[in-house]
Amino acid sequence: MSQILEVLYNKKPCYNIIIENSFIKLSEEIEKLDTINKKICIITDSIVGSLYLEEVLSFLKPICQNVVSFTFQSGEERKNLTTVNNIYRFLIEQKFDRKDMLVALGGGVVGDMTGFAAATYLRGIDYIQIPTSLLAQVDSSIGGKTGVDFEQYKNMVGAFKMPRLVYINVHTLSTLEERQFYNGFAEAMKHGIIKDSMYYEWLISNMYEICDREEDVLEELIFRSCQIKKAVVEKDPLEQGDRALLNFGHTVGHAIEKYKNFTLLHGECVALGCIVSAFISWKKQLLSMDEYYEIRDMFVPFNLPISIEDINIDDIIDITKSDKKMEHGQMKFILLKKLGKAVIDTSVTEDELRAGTEEIIYRDEMD
Repeated sequence: MSQILEVLYNKKPCYNIIIENSFIKLSEEIEKLDTINKKICIITDSIVGSLYLEEVLSFLKPICQNVVSFTFQSGEERKNLTTVNNIYRFLIEQKFDRKDMLVALGGGVVGDMTGFAAATYLRGIDYIQIPTSLLAQVDSSIGGKTGVDFEQYKNMVGAFKMPRLVYINVHTLSTLEERQFYNGFAEAMKHGIIKDSMYYEWLISNMYEICDREEDVLEELIFRSCQIKKAVVEKDPLEQGDRALLNFGHTVGHAIEKYKNFTLLHGECVALGCIVSAFISWKKQLLSMDEYYEIRDMFVPFNLPISIEDINIDDIIDITKSDKKMEHGQMKFILLKKLGKAVIDTSVTEDELRAGTEEIIYRDEMD
């Protein structure tokens, strides 16, 4: 079962991604980081903490000087500077110094905030990712992007901070509620669409096994997604070039997320954003019509939306103009030349964006 990927930074080994089906090897892997004289703070949320905090504590206590935990209420609305301030205060009260370490135990919100706290507390301390959601396991725990939302602008405040280790326990997906499970699948689908058409076809071929959460199939899914993201991150760790390809679907996706006040999940919004980008690619004659409709329709079996009600296109466009991916007043849009081949494009017009967004607005067939 065990699989290991080594992530390089500036062509040197940086951290390992360990894929297991339990926490049984967690202490062994963390002990390699010379933790016996360190204090460790496990940061988690109220849902994940109730499921896994005690188990993880039992593995870490024998190999560390001291282990404490900080738990906050779950939800995207907690991903802000107020929660980070509370983490800082807790670390100061517990007398954490630069040699100590944080552990992110949870999904993308926990991982992003813990990474940001690690990047900024005392100008930087080490941290470990233990992602427990599919979205975090295939995407957000890999690559060192950290951040928080600011006044509902998604990940507007952040830093690059590579973890020391990513430990993935596939079995944690068994306790993930259905909507959250499919939320993560949007990012896996994105990886195939932008970089690997054979992986995309594999996802479609194994849709029933994925939906049934067969662990050997999920392990393969996670491994292949991590391979894709690892390759992109190693080539461009600070997003100066091709790493931006990973933002496929995210420009409009983030705008919808904000417009809907985070009542839709990240992956649900990314799926909608992917459809907009694929539509624009078709209209720019980069994709065929058949390719566009296949991409759109393949989100349906995985319980991801392909249309949305009650959005104002003008507002969505205005929000995209505040996106952090704007550069010199131009929006970097990720389009597709074909399945498995994404490109960075700065020529998308407001009219093209409007037409793409119009495509995802729900219409009753009786209208």
